[in-house]
Amino acid sequence: MAKYMRGTVTAFAPFDARADAEALRKAMKGIGTDEETVLTILTTRNNAQRQEIASAFKTLFGRDLVDDLKSELTGKFETLMVSLMRPAYIFDAHALKHAIKGAGTNEKVLTEILASRTPAEVQNIKQVYQQEYEASLEDKITGETSGHFQRLLVVLLQANRDPDVGVDEALVEQDAQVLFRAGELKWGTDEEKFITILGTRSVSHLRRVFDKYMTISGFQIEETIDRETSGDLEKLLLAVVKCIRSVPAYFAETLYYSMKGAGTDDDTLIRVMVSRSEVDLLDIRREFRKNFAKSLYQMIQ
Repeated sequence: MAKYMRGTVTAFAPFDARADAEALRKAMKGIGTDEETVLTILTTRNNAQRQEIASAFKTLFGRDLVDDLKSELTGKFETLMVSLMRPAYIFDAHALKHAIKGAGTNEKVLTEILASRTPAEVQNIKQVYQQEYEASLEDKITGETSGHFQRLLVVLLQANRDPDVGVDEALVEQDAQVLFRAGELKWGTDEEKFITILGTRSVSHLRRVFDKYMTISGFQIEETIDRETSGDLEKLLLAVVKCIRSVPAYFAETLYYSMKGAGTDDDTLIRVMVSRSEVDLLDIRREFRKNFAKSLYQMIQ
């Protein structure tokens, strides 16, 4: 991941946490809420500044800003504003907690977060999850999932992907052959080989493996995964491959399908927009226009 940030939300200057806290209190005090002020302040400050505002809010008024937002706002707007108030790792930990809570598991959320975050980010999410919920994220996920889907999630949760240091062409050739033999050349599929290679090799190594695989087999790796696997495992393997190729392109596609057709998957739309707003939303926007021939802005509107 590039060291510079390609987010659409950056630090606001000149920034005054107390003034913002006072403006928010005024916007929510009494009858009715000035939603425009809440929206303007929370979407133009970055997350670190929002935390300072929350702290100033408590200092000045003895009130919790998030609690006030929850009581004054409703529906999707409330979800969006409250989401913006969560620090990044708490945001991811919270999304994962809700994905595995209660009856039924939201595999889509597990897939999206664990396929797209860097090993360092996954380590931080696990740590925050343990602190916030006094439980192991891995234990919770293994308790709610099964089979090869569960195994690949566990591999990704180890966050032990090889570091990106040079590419060994002999190993590229070997991995591409192993994947070819495990899928296209085999009666049935050796899912374990796909899980190990896609879950542990470095990003630059895997990009070379995908090219080599195409040369050897005549297929894109995505086509093989599509044919050889199914269900949640297939979706997770495809998400991993897409994120190896390009995380912004993966999220552009995720956003597109959250809005395509009748109805909108608002949870996914909010989750991606909030979680990528300070990371790579500019790149996602560019990929969106390139791949879907319309702007993300137009589609959201």
